[in-house]
Amino acid sequence: MQWVSLENSAQLSQLRSISEELPCLIFKHSTQCSISALAKKRLEDRWDFAAEEVRPYYLDLLAHRELSNQIAEVFATPHASPQVLLIRSNYCTYDADGLDISVQELRECFHDNW
Repeated sequence: MQWVSLENSAQLSQLRSISEELPCLIFKHSTQCSISALAKKRLEDRWDFAAEEVRPYYLDLLAHRELSNQIAEVFATPHASPQVLLIRSNYCTYDADGLDISVQELRECFHDNW
């Protein structure tokens, strides 16, 4: 799994453009939260998407809280931590938080809605 670090609004704009051609996953991670660390590890350990299927982005919530708020506003999703958002064609088509984050559920949603 090759994370792309999401750190500023310009990158978010780029992600939105990329999502028109390639689905993008945003993982919002609180680096001081054990549940967030567990969710990240489970996601990484079970990740089975090819690079050409989805581009995974990593957002450090503690370092970039304003960007997290911007993402919540842009995609009309509540803020949560940890949280994953699947962005396709500039829309959030799936979100999950906490220990509900699952590669299997993401894959099912990915294929059901694409």
